[in-house]
Amino acid sequence: MSPLIRLLASFIALMMAMGIGRFALTPQLPHLLSEGQIDLTAAGLIAAANYLGYFVGAVDAMFSRKPEQVRQRLLGGLWLCVLLTLASFWANGFWAHLLLRFGTGVASAWVLVMITALSQPLAAAAGRPRLGAVVFAGPGLGIFLTGLLALGSNLLGQTSATLWLVYAGVALVMLLGILPFLPQPSATVAVASSAAGSGNQEIGRLGVIYCLYGLGYIIPATFLSQMANAQFHGQWQADLFWPFFGLASAIGVVLVSLRRHNPNATRHWLMATLWLQAAGVFACLLGSGSGLALGVMLCGTPFLACMQLVMQRSRELAPHATQRNAGLLTACFAVGQLAGPLLAALSSHFSGGLQPALIVAGSGLLIAGGLLLRPVIAGRGLCANDGAPTVQR
Repeated sequence: MSPLIRLLASFIALMMAMGIGRFALTPQLPHLLSEGQIDLTAAGLIAAANYLGYFVGAVDAMFSRKPEQVRQRLLGGLWLCVLLTLASFWANGFWAHLLLRFGTGVASAWVLVMITALSQPLAAAAGRPRLGAVVFAGPGLGIFLTGLLALGSNLLGQTSATLWLVYAGVALVMLLGILPFLPQPSATVAVASSAAGSGNQEIGRLGVIYCLYGLGYIIPATFLSQMANAQFHGQWQADLFWPFFGLASAIGVVLVSLRRHNPNATRHWLMATLWLQAAGVFACLLGSGSGLALGVMLCGTPFLACMQLVMQRSRELAPHATQRNAGLLTACFAVGQLAGPLLAALSSHFSGGLQPALIVAGSGLLIAGGLLLRPVIAGRGLCANDGAPTVQR
């Protein structure tokens, strides 16, 4: 089967698992709050449960190296995203949504790690590393899709339960369409050899950066729809911000994929995406529609590109440990994401708003970019193919 078809299936898998399974909570929060199912503090805890599940799934995926384990988690994650989204149709109240979001967190992490480990070597072997990078635009178009569906639901006066049902139906159609075409795991893909000591040190530093990134982006990404809803008093214009966030993030991936692949350039691009997002988080503090629009542009455009660049950097540092490092970095990312909603819940409880949490989030992104200022001498020369992933044979 053509590698391009398998890469397209990978793209759609991330579009479904991340855009619907993972991020569907964001456009649903205004509905859940207005229906009285939860308050803003509870919303932060539910989001935290989603990211706790994401952490658990990432750690499990890191140690799932046999081909049958990889396939089980990939297919299990995809099916769980559909079934748990469908189950949300009947959910009501804090505990039901918390447990379901925990489950979708586990499932979406499984899909992200496995698709990363399978699609990137496939793209490199086909001589199309840029198409492998574009796979990471899938979550952005998934967010765009969920945002448009939320906008349509709001215009039709539908409840959160109806929107969960729509999301589940769309996810099922996407899954059935890609099942025969998903990348197949093999022993060579699943095995991860140990990197050199200096490489391990730099992967560790990259993990700290990714953790701070998770903390920094997740507060606006989780509460953007709610902030817009408060700003526009529930009018339909508030529902435009989330789909445009997704569209901007997909465009950002495409733009970054066009760059020249160079290990040192990857570091500079990553630094720029982190600092752009920091500016976007601080723009959300302006408390106006224009501030939120600026936040969408500055946070959204580098959002998935930053994820893509982190994974690219990890492959430059340790090209033969794709799955291990994808799982490790995703776990670090999940720790930051878990801290973000907890911080938002504390901010909401003690200050009545998200402003203190946004300040901490933006500061975390500034620090993450600062950690990349020092050139990584040990990382140079590790990747003989100019930054493209290396496939074990």
